[in-house]
Amino acid sequence: MTPIELSLFSSRIAAICEEMGAVLRRAAFSPNIKDRLDYSSAVFDVKGELCAQAAHIPVHLGSMAYAMGDLVRARNWVDGDMLVLNDPYLGGTHLPDVTLIAPVFLADKLAGFVANRAHHADIGCEDPGSMPIARDLAEEGLVIAPSLMVSAGQPNQALLDEITAVTTNPAESLGDFSAQISANLTGVKRLRMLIAGLGEDAYEQGLDELNAYAERLARNAIEQIPDGRYTFADELDDDGFGHEHIPLHVAIDICGSDVHIDFTGSSPQVEGNLNCPLPVAAASVYYVFRCLMPEQMPACAGSMRSVSLHAPEGSILNARRPAAVAAGNVETSTRVVDLLLGALAQAIPEQIPAASHGSMNNLAMGSRSSEHPWAYYETIGGGMGASAAGAGISAVQTHMTNTLNTPIEALEMTYPLRIERYAVRHQSGGQGRYTGGNGIIRDYRFLEATQVTLLTERRASRPWGLGGGDAGLAGENRVDGMAIAAKVSLALQSGQVLSIATPGGGGWGRVDT
Repeated sequence: MTPIELSLFSSRIAAICEEMGAVLRRAAFSPNIKDRLDYSSAVFDVKGELCAQAAHIPVHLGSMAYAMGDLVRARNWVDGDMLVLNDPYLGGTHLPDVTLIAPVFLADKLAGFVANRAHHADIGCEDPGSMPIARDLAEEGLVIAPSLMVSAGQPNQALLDEITAVTTNPAESLGDFSAQISANLTGVKRLRMLIAGLGEDAYEQGLDELNAYAERLARNAIEQIPDGRYTFADELDDDGFGHEHIPLHVAIDICGSDVHIDFTGSSPQVEGNLNCPLPVAAASVYYVFRCLMPEQMPACAGSMRSVSLHAPEGSILNARRPAAVAAGNVETSTRVVDLLLGALAQAIPEQIPAASHGSMNNLAMGSRSSEHPWAYYETIGGGMGASAAGAGISAVQTHMTNTLNTPIEALEMTYPLRIERYAVRHQSGGQGRYTGGNGIIRDYRFLEATQVTLLTERRASRPWGLGGGDAGLAGENRVDGMAIAAKVSLALQSGQVLSIATPGGGGWGRVDT
């Protein structure tokens, strides 16, 4: 292929992912998917290697790419099948993220796969929002082992009924699953058309050339990092069960165009739900190194062939079943990004930003006992770290999440609450030659008794600065003005106000230089 032909080939596969995402968003029922855009889509080859992905949620797509090969090899695929799963130890991330995978056949021959992953705010957990303070995976909701949701083109209604029956709003849940099925059907149709139009041999040649091109770009980018071993340590605030200052450690070995990441020295898996399955830690690694690569880098398997990683089994970054993992996917994955950036800043300080707000600031809420049961979940942005290129952005989602906020109008029309304040948290970014971005203040007044769960970080520690820049302010959680814990489940009454002030980003450089 000529460079132009290869660029067109890459764009055509990526367009399939984008169209899948558009179908999913427009067909979904829940605000979590249609408004916050908490979903992802991708195309894989017959071995389960990533061919393309839309620019959706980094933690979804990196973990899916890491685990897909095992899922593909584990079964004999039939045209019209569609696999569903959310088990974090069998290819998922945490239970609310439900994945649907569909094979693509051409003339009775397996030609590839399409997949999408969407966050379901209710997956059968006792606590509304399905993000509880938990010790065990079973406490976090319904665990779906890889199962056929569609078999040879026929929906498995019994399985759909079993899943939706444990939710507070089965009709909404069914609508979201139907949207995921529709997105995959669109992807199957479009990929089949692409392969048929090009011819199977030309399609496979295109994938080979795309991966080879991506690997060349990646290796060239890594070669710009000085060889050596770079280490960094950070810590998580707590696990919600009294265990504080939970250590994370990384060593990055750069040798030519190869990178090895070793998380030895990080905490053993913890009692609470900050634990990660290894694919989630891998997603953070892939994200950081993807950020160092050229903008034209194709999102395919070749881009990560020069990167390897290790996390000791039974550690917080490679947990064993049945460890709870709900916050590992959101909080620990985000902190792993800080960890890697802190190490890389020793090698390429002018290219690395200070720490961003370091938490997805997770809020889950709802009521199973009200006249109209409901459940909702959202993440809240914060301050981005400053860098040598300039100040950090304020009030933005960073790193491992890429969702929007739910518009206040949609939130208030759908649920019994009012947003009384939604504002930039001024002067929360760290000072420096370039100032870190400011966090957010978001106040919720509840209009009926509501169960609320918070899973937040950087409430004890502060997002660090670089090059002499100051740390950003830590976050704060309050109910009616009184401080509450970073990770807590509360029964709030009608009229009470929950206020979340998210951390600012770290500053970069000394003010006097």
